[in-house]
Amino acid sequence: MPKITKIRKRDGTIEILNTEKIKKILERIIPESKKGKIKRIIQEITETLDKYYSEELLPSTQDIEDLVLDFLKKEKIPLKKYLEEKTKQKYGFKVIHGVRDDIGLSANAIKLLARRYLLRNEQGRIIETPSRMFRRIAKAISLAERNYKKDIRKAEEQFYNVMSKLEFLPNSPTLMNAGTEIGQLSACFVLPIEDSLDSIFDTIKLMAKIQQTGGGTGFNFSKIRPLGDLITTTKGMASGPLSFMQIFDKVTNIIKRGGKRRGANMAILRSDHPDIVSFIKSKKQEENLLNFNISVGVTDEFMDAAIQNAPYWLVNPRTGKKVKKVSAKILLEMISETAWRIGDPGIVFLDEINKHNTLPSLEKIESTNPCGEQPLLPYESCNLGSINLIKMIEQGRLNWDKLKKTVQIAVHFLDNVIDVNKYPLREIEEKTKQNRKIGLGIMGFADAIALLGIPYDSEKSIQFAEKLMKFITETARKKSEGLGKERGNFPNFEKSIFNKKYKNMRNATLTTIAPTGSISIIAGCSSGIEPLFAIAYVREILDSTKMVEMSKTFEDIAKKKGFYSKKLMLQIAKEGTVSKNKKIPSDVRKLFTTSLEIKPEWHVKIQSAFQKYVDNAVSKTVNLPNNAASKDIEKIYKLAYKLKCKGITVYRYGSKEKQILYLGSCPANVC
Repeated sequence: MPKITKIRKRDGTIEILNTEKIKKILERIIPESKKGKIKRIIQEITETLDKYYSEELLPSTQDIEDLVLDFLKKEKIPLKKYLEEKTKQKYGFKVIHGVRDDIGLSANAIKLLARRYLLRNEQGRIIETPSRMFRRIAKAISLAERNYKKDIRKAEEQFYNVMSKLEFLPNSPTLMNAGTEIGQLSACFVLPIEDSLDSIFDTIKLMAKIQQTGGGTGFNFSKIRPLGDLITTTKGMASGPLSFMQIFDKVTNIIKRGGKRRGANMAILRSDHPDIVSFIKSKKQEENLLNFNISVGVTDEFMDAAIQNAPYWLVNPRTGKKVKKVSAKILLEMISETAWRIGDPGIVFLDEINKHNTLPSLEKIESTNPCGEQPLLPYESCNLGSINLIKMIEQGRLNWDKLKKTVQIAVHFLDNVIDVNKYPLREIEEKTKQNRKIGLGIMGFADAIALLGIPYDSEKSIQFAEKLMKFITETARKKSEGLGKERGNFPNFEKSIFNKKYKNMRNATLTTIAPTGSISIIAGCSSGIEPLFAIAYVREILDSTKMVEMSKTFEDIAKKKGFYSKKLMLQIAKEGTVSKNKKIPSDVRKLFTTSLEIKPEWHVKIQSAFQKYVDNAVSKTVNLPNNAASKDIEKIYKLAYKLKCKGITVYRYGSKEKQILYLGSCPANVC
């Protein structure tokens, strides 16, 4: 008796697996002389489904069709009649998960759009297609042109074209909220926290407003007096920054229940804060601070002391007095061991960030957005967007002219967002418009270099990363210079580092490398500049929805080189990687070395190569296999410091009971 008795249709509904239906199709298309093989073909199909799927991870109608096609090829049965049969079934656009796909997206992209992005009416019915979503966004963002007496229609068409072709996508709040009453379009915010109840609870209220509209928030808790310190007004004892972090976390938890995406926070505490040890260990209980990424804000002084095994002073932020001498080396070992155990904390290199602060005369940068790629001043916000690098590859080469044009349109788009955005607080609007920071980056880097024949863990990859990012930043800066001349410089231009070198500049920062988790699913490419996590894996999104991801680039290369089969892809989906699969040519295996197979130093080198030419920062995770040691993590931190990264995040596979990405098509604790 077959274990798999159900399949998932393209519209997301479940139906009984009807082998009689498959049999009737085969009877119509298989020549009389080979009809005796139909029973065996159906038996092999059901055995394959039982081997690679489960009741929780059902096969789709497309999976069945692919298997039928494989078996027809294997039995050398002409495919003409089968393909004619398929053509008859196609009427207009496919409907997947209740969405009419008028662009040609993957089933996972449609599933995500249906869950988070496409507009619904009051009854909860989806009322737009992917194409109409992009048209809604393009219309809304092009309205900024009227401020400068420019052609709104021309801008709208440019914006629509790059989005609908999946060449460029803005951050999630822009996709969700452009052209709606909410109208809040920025992904990244940093909010100040002073050492007072008024400041703390005002910030909590503002955080809730921002997260309700899809924005992520970052905080530095270092100004809050340590646990047990004196409260001068009551003569009582202070509860310390961690107690207030718990309140922020609980509020985020409440807000995210009604939101379209997870509420996300970044908490930073300086390495010289007296409560630093408690902070480092604050997430050791997995249910604690679930809505926070935490990072230790380290200085050059701290890193040098850790490397040289020199003493290091902790300082009371209320009094400014040194209170305790500790070993920086032991602190770094503690950070490494805790990150090894639970994936937190990360490290933010505060001095390196401020060395590249484009507005050093205003104030120091003390915090970043939740994923660390956007260092911002207090009350600043920033909107992000990413170019899909796969779409820039043509006939095995990068089309630099197309990339240049896409960068120019993307900078124009992101600058317009600043004008049409609805801000949650006047102070945020003022600060954002004074500096007009944007963050243009890329996604699909791993896919693109595979198409170019470059292994991720190679010197060629580093050289290409530097050349690519230098070109993008220089092109973006030139476009911003033109916009500054045409529309006016950002108001704080005279106080910026650009004042000495340029006459005009529209934006205080231009480039960022974001993780692009959701928008890379929509675009159908690998995330940010990450290597492929696996050739196939399970991704968990909002409300524990699980999605199987398969590298389309790998599938395309497999088909082009003639070793593709559905059975092979199912085997890869179960294993996650291809490095030991002898059915795959060795040169292809080298191009698809996955995240956990790449040595840690290559992860850091690639991050550093991009950081060299990125205005803001780079979001990247050094993924480590489960058997990595805490000493490996300490080495990564030291290398990241040496190579001038602005921050570093490390994750050892399986160190959390619940994680977002799982190797293979169905992990034991999922299926």
